[in-house]
Amino acid sequence: MALLWILFIGLIIGAVAKLIMPGKDPGGILITAAIGVAGSLVATFIGKALGLYEPDQAAGFIGAVIGSVLLLAGYRAIRG
Repeated sequence: MALLWILFIGLIIGAVAKLIMPGKDPGGILITAAIGVAGSLVATFIGKALGLYEPDQAAGFIGAVIGSVLLLAGYRAIRG
């Protein structure tokens, strides 16, 4: 059940990232969810490296969206 919740939240975060960066996006709903989940992980790792988060703390919604926007920009650059 927790995996479904993670994928659902990832989908929401990925959709918000795609709304922030309008334009032609390659990929569908699975890529959107993957970008959201991966963006959350990236934001968590960067936040921990910068000392913003405690060792057992994860990125919040805004941090996850920022991480997803960064990943989406990279994805667009690679996929064209």
